Amino acid sequence: MHLVFPAYTAPALEVAGTEQRFPVHRIYCVGRNYADHVREMGADPAREPPCFFSKPADAVVASDVTVPYPPRTANLHHEIELVVAIGRGGSGIAVAEALGHVFGYAVGNDLTRRDLQAAAKERGLPWDMAKGFDHSAPIGPIARAADCGHLARGAIWLEVNGERRQQADLSDMIWSVPEIVSELSAYCELKPGDLIFTGTPAGVGRVVRGDRIVGGIEGLETLRTTIA
Repeated sequence: MHLVFPAYTAPALEVAGTEQRFPVHRIYCVGRNYADHVREMGADPAREPPCFFSKPADAVVASDVTVPYPPRTANLHHEIELVVAIGRGGSGIAVAEALGHVFGYAVGNDLTRRDLQAAAKERGLPWDMAKGFDHSAPIGPIARAADCGHLARGAIWLEVNGERRQQADLSDMIWSVPEIVSELSAYCELKPGDLIFTGTPAGVGRVVRGDRIVGGIEGLETLRTTIA
């Protein structure tokens, strides 16, 4: 059997402090997981089941890489988030066992075409083109849980051109990492290589061409991105 074109090569992220690379299988994202962000988006922060959406695996961009400003938007937003890297797959995972499936953690930025998202919400349509576009998932090096522990608290922040835009603590998440992993695994079988963006705190806002975005989470390597 001959392929009609060369096989797709999965993108991979740096594993901090090693020569290893983490091959990306799928990217899942959680919406509305910080009460202050839910309020700023005009919704009720009641503790409802997590809202999941996806980005394509090849939307991944490493730290210190320039991201082209995407087409068809005039309102590109930053969203700093803790990213969970899955190292052991499974379905129907119990909350008490969920951390055993986590390989590590990284800093991510869920870039969003906010105007397209708002239009989709108004018409009751999917968010795909607002969230899953090219280069929409900048992610820093992955720290192994064996090295950094499992992150349940710690500062999370983002700056644009040196101005602090977002500031919170991981303990502010409505749904914890074990709960997110468990709930997602009830919808689909998780696989090694899956990444989960766990939601963003308040302070999301517009970025434009030339902006320098720096985001961090206590205990993880900083994520740096420039918008072309």
